[in-house]
Amino acid sequence: MEKYNPVTPEIIARLKEIAGEKNVITDPDGLETYKTDQETDPRLFRTPEAVVAPESTEQVAAIMKLANACGFPVTPRSGGTSVSDGAIAVCGGIVLLMERMNKIEKVDPEGMYMTVQAGVRTLDVQEAANKVGMFYAGDPCSADSCLIGGNLATNAGGDKAVRYGTTRNQVHSIEVVLPTGEIAHLGARTKKNTTGYCLDQLVLGSEGTLGIITRAVLKLLPRAPYRSDILMIFTDTRKATSIVPILLKAGLNPTSVEFMDNGFVRASSDYSKFHLSHYEDGAYVILTIETFDQDEMDKKLLKVDELARQHGAVEVSLADDRVWTIRKNCLEGTRVLSRVSTSDDFVVPLDRISDTIMDLSTLAQEYPFRIFTLAHAGDGNLHFNILKGDLSDQEWEDSLNSFHAKAYRYVYDQGGLLSGEHGIGAKKIRQLAAYSDPGQMLMMTTIKKALDPLDVLNPGKVIARY
Repeated sequence: MEKYNPVTPEIIARLKEIAGEKNVITDPDGLETYKTDQETDPRLFRTPEAVVAPESTEQVAAIMKLANACGFPVTPRSGGTSVSDGAIAVCGGIVLLMERMNKIEKVDPEGMYMTVQAGVRTLDVQEAANKVGMFYAGDPCSADSCLIGGNLATNAGGDKAVRYGTTRNQVHSIEVVLPTGEIAHLGARTKKNTTGYCLDQLVLGSEGTLGIITRAVLKLLPRAPYRSDILMIFTDTRKATSIVPILLKAGLNPTSVEFMDNGFVRASSDYSKFHLSHYEDGAYVILTIETFDQDEMDKKLLKVDELARQHGAVEVSLADDRVWTIRKNCLEGTRVLSRVSTSDDFVVPLDRISDTIMDLSTLAQEYPFRIFTLAHAGDGNLHFNILKGDLSDQEWEDSLNSFHAKAYRYVYDQGGLLSGEHGIGAKKIRQLAAYSDPGQMLMMTTIKKALDPLDVLNPGKVIARY
């Protein structure tokens, strides 16, 4: 839609009829809360005209039908943990909160599945699975605050993706409200499915542009009784990054392989208020191994120690919870250093992860900003956290644009992509169009226009407005 209509008092009254008067926010102070997600640059904030919190799929459907009839945009918001401006109402209209739809409806350990509404916190999903001796493998670093619907919409990754895959690999089926307000049930609790198009996988990861996921049937797995976290410390960053493919080729089948450069180690350690070994000069590689047999675990631990020391580790030890605290506090640690920052989300083939980290870190030294490097190294997913610091808005914008122009081209030359888990959101629309295959863009745009002809569902995200 070229121009959206305002959210009038008549529309507000209808929204209150649908969701209940107390579940529609219109006062300025209340709206101010929803002007951003994890975006820190005030220039990108947008205050919605109203915020609505439905409690059922039927209410979501009624709201979408109203949006189509009256021509106003709807921005779904899950836990507000997006770092790609995915939950910002960039085109105005209403923000649709999913947090009231927060019921775990069924946990079935015999069938190895769980049925949940989209507003359930990811950590609560994991804990519910653990209570029946099972395991939900989706584990984004924001699990204690993000909601499962947002994980589904963005195909969230996280620490365990090396072994178990991303969120889309943990889902049997979904219930989704389409942009025009119809309700669809996609997928099935079967091992195989070649019955028509794979529509559930199309919606999963579409960032709320092709539908609003309201319910999901999630896969559960048996919990491995033996788990070890190993901290490998390197004082040579090249050696730290180069160990990753060696570990993966050794048959260890790790659950996760995480990398933190020394900048992140120091910033997060300071934030966490404790320092571990080689705080001043160490890069950390954290490896997690899970097994169903103690002897297998012992053999793998010996192998890790041998490989790490052979390839330059100055210290190898079993890690306690402090190591994961430092890992999970990385972004919070750098936010103390700069009010405004941005987080990149490159993903490259596994055999290119070491060169990519080293080459782009060298490139970043040409610029006036500070940069910190973190990687889900075991699946090739690299995060640069870039800090504005004292740069003026113009210096920040110019240096960031220049760096990204070179970095994006480099990543694509390595066979990589713009995003491994954060998504495109509103931040990378232009870059997606510039670097994607033209046929891919044609297919995505055609699908979006077919399902959302008025462009009222999450406009300004992933696909340029039409």
